[in-house]
Amino acid sequence: MSETATKPVKTPFEYGETMVISVNVSNFDAAVEWYGKALGFELVYRMDEYGWGEVQTPLQGITIGLGQTEELKHGGTVPTFTVKDIDAARAHLESIGARFDGDTYQIQDMVKLATFYDPDGNAWMLAQQLDRSRAE
Repeated sequence: MSETATKPVKTPFEYGETMVISVNVSNFDAAVEWYGKALGFELVYRMDEYGWGEVQTPLQGITIGLGQTEELKHGGTVPTFTVKDIDAARAHLESIGARFDGDTYQIQDMVKLATFYDPDGNAWMLAQQLDRSRAE
């Protein structure tokens, strides 16, 4: 098991303080409503002329960019949110009809994971750290 880095990472260029995770959606307004109801994210801004907007996550500097498109394309990445209680998070998402990819599974005594999908089929994952030495 690796240790969490405590020193700043040396990078070949300087990063800003924010990150946008961009996903394609078929209906912008429906997506804003779903991300609000499912995950508690709030609309930060919208640009109707571009079919684009962002919702704020509870993580400082990280937003989800929602881009309305006629042809949905899904990438190979799966953004993962660490949660304190994966069973509670999953129960909430299932209560509003979110589809999950199988059961929640556990990797040794380290983490529990569950993959779910937004209404447009974008994959997201929940993770609950079990090994307290790796906890936040």
